[in-house]
Amino acid sequence: MSATLHADRAFDRQLKGASARLTWLGVAMVVLGVAAIGFPMVSTLAVTLLVGWSLLLFGVLSLAFSFSIVGAGPFFGALLFSLASIAVGVFLLFNPAAGAVSLTLLAGLIFVLQGAFETFFAFETRPNSGWVAMLISAIASIVLAVVIFSGWPQISGIVLGILFGVNFISSGLGYIFVSRALKS
Repeated sequence: MSATLHADRAFDRQLKGASARLTWLGVAMVVLGVAAIGFPMVSTLAVTLLVGWSLLLFGVLSLAFSFSIVGAGPFFGALLFSLASIAVGVFLLFNPAAGAVSLTLLAGLIFVLQGAFETFFAFETRPNSGWVAMLISAIASIVLAVVIFSGWPQISGIVLGILFGVNFISSGLGYIFVSRALKS
């Protein structure tokens, strides 16, 4: 128990020492988020290209790793998965508009799944406090999915940029508030 308390205090000291950096990180994220929302087509393109490069890099690395796997089944599974990752990455890089349409549809599906899970989770935890907040989050996810599906594919050119912008702003504000709390 005392080791845990000591580690907690050490972590608190490290956080307090990094509070200025957390503030600047938060400010930078808020600025990027505002820019992403202000220029949603550019930020959607950036997100699509980032996902494309990430999948391409992951595919190449997993392709190299697949040759170290023993056994025909696992080898071919890893090989097919890495080739699919490379193919999707190349598709996103060379067809960013179509990639944005695909990624927007995927985001809508993820929001539906998240909303369904959070609804179930909210009602399972219903007697406990906080279940209403989880239900509100579930409803927000489902509303986002409905908005995406009702405007898809026309809104695909801006949705990803706006979503990432909102995420950057909320994360940046979180860092700023944590940093301010550490200073007091």
